[in-house]
Amino acid sequence: MKLTDHDAQERLARHDHGILCTIHRDRGTDAVPVVYALHDGHIAVPIDRVKPKSTTRLQRERNLDADPRATLLIEHWNRDDWSQLWWVRAGLVLAAVDPERERTLGVHLARRYRQYRDQPFRRILVFRIDSISGWGATT
Repeated sequence: MKLTDHDAQERLARHDHGILCTIHRDRGTDAVPVVYALHDGHIAVPIDRVKPKSTTRLQRERNLDADPRATLLIEHWNRDDWSQLWWVRAGLVLAAVDPERERTLGVHLARRYRQYRDQPFRRILVFRIDSISGWGATT
């Protein structure tokens, strides 16, 4: 059953990770697992400090330079009880730089994930939610 926008937004707020999809010029969809925080119609995705990186500028950032659109997909799966299945897809657009919004979203990320509590963020991707949809086996 199609989720209402309100129900989809609530599930997005409660869930703790998802798949961020950006568009690569040659390959098409680039999908990577991410954590995120939601606040006031915006999604923050940290440029992760926890895992080692081979470069300072990630491919998802380069993809967003070329096309500011992205999708965040979250889902719940239960192999034994398909009545528990659901997914939410948020259409995103990279937001204009706003230091106050970035600070607020950084606080939300640090509260949500203990790995981020001890240091300020160097960079956060901030998106405006442009659309939201979802489906659930039951509502």
